[in-house]
Amino acid sequence: MKLTVRVEEWPYVTPFRITDYVFTGAEVVVVTLDDGGLTGRGEGNGVYYHGETPDSIVRDVESVRGAIEAGVSREAVQSLLLPGGARNALDCALWELDAKRAGKSVRELAGLPSLRPLLTTFTVSAGTPEDMAATAKSYTDARAVKVKLTPENTADCIRAVRAACPDVWLGVDANRGFTRASLEALMPVLKGCDVSLIEQPFALGHDGDLEGFQRSIPIAADESVQSSGDLKAMVGLYDAINIKLDKCGGLTEGLHMAREARKLGFKVMVGCMSGTSLAMAPAFVLGQLCDIVDLDAPMFLARDRERAVRYAHGELFCPEALWGGV
Repeated sequence: MKLTVRVEEWPYVTPFRITDYVFTGAEVVVVTLDDGGLTGRGEGNGVYYHGETPDSIVRDVESVRGAIEAGVSREAVQSLLLPGGARNALDCALWELDAKRAGKSVRELAGLPSLRPLLTTFTVSAGTPEDMAATAKSYTDARAVKVKLTPENTADCIRAVRAACPDVWLGVDANRGFTRASLEALMPVLKGCDVSLIEQPFALGHDGDLEGFQRSIPIAADESVQSSGDLKAMVGLYDAINIKLDKCGGLTEGLHMAREARKLGFKVMVGCMSGTSLAMAPAFVLGQLCDIVDLDAPMFLARDRERAVRYAHGELFCPEALWGGV
């Protein structure tokens, strides 16, 4: 087995702002595995709030080059590397390679009967109410919109986006920016604007602040749940779990998480960090098992891969010719 690792830069059209970070592009690591003419590819962006960078992801992959080139399995990768961007890229490359070896698609290998288009959210970066409303309105095909909130841009921004898009499914993502008191104060606005989901309202380590919290709107855990080992502690606090392949370390763990979350009574969401269509493709496979889909990252790129996912009528579709086909 031959391993190739490279870093790629994919600039954004405009910067993208959340509570504690501004993204100007997607700097990703692509892992390619070549096994006698059959190849598998995976893309990892890493988790910025864990300090992951393209250099650290490359180092992590290179640290296990010997095991990879000796012929590592997807099962072995789960203990070879910790959850994160490196394991995600390697795991997804192995999924595509294993599918080609078996003469099947990744979808078939994962036991899925078919691939359907997925309704996806279109994300509005944090900004002024006017700017956020204009962005939301520019998503003319959108049927679901997710608003990035910061502590200083709450009620007026939500009202502005709802006024601009009166008929869409609307979710808000706080990215750990609120306290219990500030969320309680905001709840009447959220209810009045018919918000359907609140994502990660509190800082890491403050999940217990949701105990006894009266809500008529489901609350989803994102940063608070990295992999399946975090799920049980969230029971009774959150209503949904946002799975991201860069967090959990690949499609293998992502599929496992989705099934375990269901058993524990959670709704299941698939999201993404920054990335190109190559990163969305395995997440699209996972999305077949999910209730909520947030896979719009390529829309922020100035350019995408030659073979790319398709967005139409508010839905996402990833042709198997892009990744994971026979």
